[in-house]
Formats: sequence, structure tokens, C-alpha cells
Amino acid sequence: MKPTDWWRAQVQAIQAKRRIGSVQARRSEQITPDMVKQCMQNVDDLSSLSLKMNDEEVHVFFLDTLVDVSQIYENVFLPLQRSDGRDPMQALPFSQECLLDDMETLMSNLLRGHTILFFLERDLILHVNTFQVAHRSITKSETEATVLGPQDSFVEMLEINLSLLRRRLATPHLKVSSYTIGTQAQNKVAVIYLDNIANAENVERVKKRIDNVIYHGFVGMPILKQMLEDKPYSPFPQFGLTGRPDNATAALLDGRIVIMLDGSPDAAICPTSFLEMFSSPEDFYNRWSTASLLRMIRFFGLFITIMLTSSYVSVLTYHPEMLPPALLTILSESRSRVPFPPVIEVLIIELVIEILREAGIRMPTKIGQTIGIVGGIVIGTASVQAGLASNILIVLVSVSALLSFVPPNFLMSNAIRLVRYGFILMAGVLGMYGQILALAFLFAHLLNLTSLGTPYMAPGVPRQWTDLMNSLVRAPLRFIVNRNRMSRAKQKHVRPVGED
Repeated sequence: MKPTDWWRAQVQAIQAKRRIGSVQARRSEQITPDMVKQCMQNVDDLSSLSLKMNDEEVHVFFLDTLVDVSQIYENVFLPLQRSDGRDPMQALPFSQECLLDDMETLMSNLLRGHTILFFLERDLILHVNTFQVAHRSITKSETEATVLGPQDSFVEMLEINLSLLRRRLATPHLKVSSYTIGTQAQNKVAVIYLDNIANAENVERVKKRIDNVIYHGFVGMPILKQMLEDKPYSPFPQFGLTGRPDNATAALLDGRIVIMLDGSPDAAICPTSFLEMFSSPEDFYNRWSTASLLRMIRFFGLFITIMLTSSYVSVLTYHPEMLPPALLTILSESRSRVPFPPVIEVLIIELVIEILREAGIRMPTKIGQTIGIVGGIVIGTASVQAGLASNILIVLVSVSALLSFVPPNFLMSNAIRLVRYGFILMAGVLGMYGQILALAFLFAHLLNLTSLGTPYMAPGVPRQWTDLMNSLVRAPLRFIVNRNRMSRAKQKHVRPVGED
């Protein structure tokens, strides 16, 4: 043998050893069925099968609670048996290949209801989406009930919610970007928008905030919404929240962004403004005059509910001269047996109303309604007869409590209830001056808030005349032709032809 031939043979032997060693190392890093079993220890709903199909051993993994076994047999096992040893991906056209060393992605697919197939002789791992579970049917919205308009609402399955939007917006411009967040729960989030209408900067801002979310898991959209808002310490919601597909569709057509979470029947809408929190989906189904009247009632109800009981405290404590003598006499007679100062009297009755409200919500529906009505009548009457509260205060607190539920947005109602206590305390300390000071602080706080970087008090501050047609009042639809400026995409400047 020539020296050159001998040297060439040695080099080839070394290269062959390296190839064998790299294959063995790669196989040692590959995912095996034993690794899946080890990772899923003590998971009783895991099904692990070892089948012989066309003289080839196939290991199958799926979760019983997330799939329909009969569907797996018809859509996975039967096509493989009829394939006569051909490529499994041809027999299962809807399957996808898993990377041989990506354990995290494989486990994520398994936990989402996919069936995992190991073809060890082929060094091939496939996953097939076989997710199928029972779900709640589409029903009426209980939190945003309307007389006119569609009556369907979102459910807890993201796929069904997306189909409700697709049915209303049959356009390729409707974009859906999916994300997986949560260090433990691995929640699926969808960002939905119309790319030819939505502001690109707002879309990127939402996506960036979702990417930066670090939390163990989300059980509802209101929790995720708090982590995406601009000012999470504010009592006022900066994102809209809806469970109605028609409301979400109207927001998308206006250039807004809708965020949906798998497992939650609510959708977040951003950006939004303070004035929009008092708008109802039914406003556009009613005539413009009726809708405008209802909106003004909601706004005036906000002012009355935060000023009514606090004015009672401030007038009786510091400014009795502001009342007519006849009314002052009636108030004095009704409080003649009350041993507490007005601020303590008001706080006691307000807390009793809150307790009744919480008890009615937590109890079963029929019992809760009875507790709310009977409890209010009995406690109110007994308080007046025992001299713990005046009869006029019972009327004022009842009206204030009713007005706090006028806003269609439930989170805004809760914020108003909290703000009302601040006004009562300020009125008890400084009287009418305390009320005005609290009102100034409230306006300053609202002016400082933003929703996805846009002013929270728009279109009032900064003033946007075209948007005022759909703010405090709802003008006829023929005048509401432009989308809100806060969600409008920036127009690119087009240089005229012939201009240098």
C-alpha cells in the first residue's frame, strides 16, 4: 500500500468515527418516550401506548381529559394503519413535525391537547391537534344586557370567540397575533386588530407589553388587563372590557386593538377614554335623541353619586346656612335622635349598603335578590326607628348607591364607589372646601392618566371637535363618519407629483 493510500484510509477512519460519535451524541440528546414519561410522572390522565403499525413500533402520548379517544382512533390510528408503511406525514396531512431535541415545545403541545407520535426507527416525532373538550354554549351577556341588537356573548374558548369576530369581519385585514404567557399556566393570548385601520404604534406597544409580562398564570382577562395598563395603581380602568362580540367588532372598526385570553369570556379594548366608559352598545341601536339622553343621565349620575352624600355631611357639619329654613328644620328633626356626627352616620350606612350588596352577589340568585330587597328595607327601617340614622340619609344613600351602577362598565362602577368614600371623608374634615379640593384632585388624576399612551380624557382634553359628536351626546350617525382620533392611524405624507 502506498503511503498516500494509507494516509487517506486513516483520515477516512477518523472521519467515520467522528460521524458515529456525533450521531450517538445527537441520539443521546434526542427526546425519547422514557423522557416524556419521566416528565409526566404522577399525571393520571396521561395515556401512553406502544403500538405496532406496519411492522413499525409507534409510541403514542395524549391526555384523556383534553381529547376524544374515538377521534384519535379515526383520525390518527386508522390512517396510519392504511398507509402501508409510507411516510407518516403523508398519512397524517394535518400533523406537524417536532424537533428531536425541543422538549419544551413538545410538552407544550401535549398539554394543549395534541397527540404525540414517536417513530423511533425513523427518528421522527409528530404532533397532531386532537384537542376536543366540552364547552359552554353561546348565551346572552348577563353583564352587558341590551334590549336591541345581537344577544350572543363570548365564551371561555378562544377559538370560538375568534370565530364570532371572523363571522362579523370577513376581511383579510383582520389580523390575529398569538402569544403564550405565564411561567406556569402557559396562557394563550390573542392580539386582534385591522391592519389597514389600527395605529401601528399602538399595535407594537401592546405586543411589547405582552412580551414583557412576567407572571405565573392568568385565570381571567381582568388580571392580565391590570398588568398591561399604563397606570396600574389608579382605581380607574384604562382599558375597556367587554363580553359582547358586537362591541368588540365596533371597536375594531374604529381602529382599536382587542386582546383576548384563552379561558376568559372577556375581551380588553385599547386605547379607550374616560367618556367611553359611559357608553353602552345599545346607544347605537337607539335613536340618537334617546341615546344622548341616556348618556347625559349616566354622566350626571356620576357627579351626583360622588357629591350627594358628601354634600349632606358638609352642609350639616359646616354650612347649615346654605339650606332653606324649612329644609333645615326637617333635617334637624330627622337627626334629633342620632347620636353620631354626620360623617360617622354616613359611613355606617354606606358600609351597610356595601355589605348587603356583597352578600347579594355571593349568594344564589334567588336568595341574593331577597336578601338585597328585604335586608335593605328591614335594616333601613330599623336604623331610623333605633335612632342610628335619619330617614333622609337612607333616601340619599339609596339614590347614591343606585346611581353608582348606572355606568355600563362594571370596573368603572367600582372605581366610583371607592372615590365616593374619599369625598365623604374630605367633606367631614373640610366641608364644602374639602369637596371642591377632592374634585380638583380627581380631575388632575384623570388628566394625568393615559390609555396606551393616549390621553384618558380625550376628546375633551385635548379637545378634538370631530370626536365630540360621539362623547357626551350621540349625534345622528350621518355626522359620525370619522374614526376617533385617539385610535386613528397616522397618515403618511405623499409628495405631490412634480414637487422637488
